[in-house]
Amino acid sequence: MPPDRPKIEAVFFDLGGTLVDERDFALWVDLARRVQLDLDIDTFAHFFSEVERELDADPLGVDREAAMVEFWRRVLTRSAGKEVSELVAAKFLAIRREAEAPVRLFSDVRRTLDHLKAEHRALGVISNSTSEASVRRILDRVGILDYFRRVVSSGTEGVAKPNPEIFCRAVARVGVPASSAFYVGNLAKTDAKAAAAAGLHSVWLNRDGFGFGEDPPEITSLLEVPLAIRRLERGP
Repeated sequence: MPPDRPKIEAVFFDLGGTLVDERDFALWVDLARRVQLDLDIDTFAHFFSEVERELDADPLGVDREAAMVEFWRRVLTRSAGKEVSELVAAKFLAIRREAEAPVRLFSDVRRTLDHLKAEHRALGVISNSTSEASVRRILDRVGILDYFRRVVSSGTEGVAKPNPEIFCRAVARVGVPASSAFYVGNLAKTDAKAAAAAGLHSVWLNRDGFGFGEDPPEITSLLEVPLAIRRLERGP
């Protein structure tokens, strides 16, 4: 490897929207009836994605619980076509957490992890989530926990993406410099740009996009990750 070319020793992934699909719009619309909201599933799905993009571009404060309540308040308000209070949004969030929603592994995950593992790259997860234990439970449920050397969760760390500190802690625990690490996430700013600000190489996994974006670099499938890394190591 030429000295001016990076050698990627570790690859980190976001969790929801990247490795697993935790969305269950049918269930969530059903749960909304318990807070007296009768919602259309397609409308709900549309506004869920809209608010997710909106808050990626302009994140809320550092209080994760307050941010989660505000996220759902905006989704419910727009879906219902009327103002929904923080109290109702918080009640909906509590009901949603109690429900055992299915978690699905995206079809491109296992093949990608196998490929990277065969290339002897360390693998990890960096997630804005309730706790490291909760992330490990999800990874175990979908059968991929054993792939990962490190799991770093904002709930356990007390610091969340897009703060560069959470990325710095993850690479330090794997024992590689940030310049030898690569990060993949499904949000352009919170994931890809935040990782780059911490010194990692990164791409934005935009599963609904076209893969033409360059700021940040955009892919549409995890299967593109090994190729993106090899191109990075080869250089222009």
